Amino acid sequence: MAVERIDKILSSRNTEGRSAAKALIKAGRVTANGVTVRRPEEKFDPEQTEIRIDGERISISRFVYIMMNKPKGVLSASNDKHSRTVIDLLPEEMKRRGLFPAGRLDKDTEGFILITNDGELAHKMLSPKSHVYKLYEAECDRALTDCDAAAFEKGIRLGELEFMPAEMKIIEKNKALVEICEGKFHQIKRMFHAVGAEVTALKRLRIGQVFLDEALDPGKSRYLTDQELIDILNLKHGI
Repeated sequence: MAVERIDKILSSRNTEGRSAAKALIKAGRVTANGVTVRRPEEKFDPEQTEIRIDGERISISRFVYIMMNKPKGVLSASNDKHSRTVIDLLPEEMKRRGLFPAGRLDKDTEGFILITNDGELAHKMLSPKSHVYKLYEAECDRALTDCDAAAFEKGIRLGELEFMPAEMKIIEKNKALVEICEGKFHQIKRMFHAVGAEVTALKRLRIGQVFLDEALDPGKSRYLTDQELIDILNLKHGI
């Protein structure tokens, strides 16, 4: 049985922050299995407990899905002894056991990263067989050409590594949008390296059909909406 503090359970609803949840409890407005909860630190199993606020039953999700605008200099990891991780950046009311980043962004790469505790969804999202496309904005150290775009579209080989065909659209002289459905180590950087260009800045803009929320400053997070959760596994793509 996995038990959690009642104030943390309430804050995981994405409607009440931790301090607001504590205030509800202290006001006697929260019940667990019909009994009024008096202390925020009381623990319950959210899967086995009927929780109500002012008599209204609330739904406690087993899984959470968080969009973060990952800043540069932060690791895509659950924990690290030497560097800050994306989990460290989450506000306290969003934190719970078992959270991890679904996929990785390099330490110097920024943009959309999904944080969840749903291993099955993460596997579906990351598997090349699922064809969930990710869109990146890449800035390079030289002007990009139609020949570079054609090479990406054909598929790139770098030594023993092979990368599936990818769409690349030049948006400025040395900047392009790149869409891939693989997630190999340093893939975007290696693909550009194979055509003689080095990536100087990289940002992930979209996963599936869900774009990074422009209102999220670097390091900030919000929960996915129900529709976004559906759209993140959408197979449609195109720049």
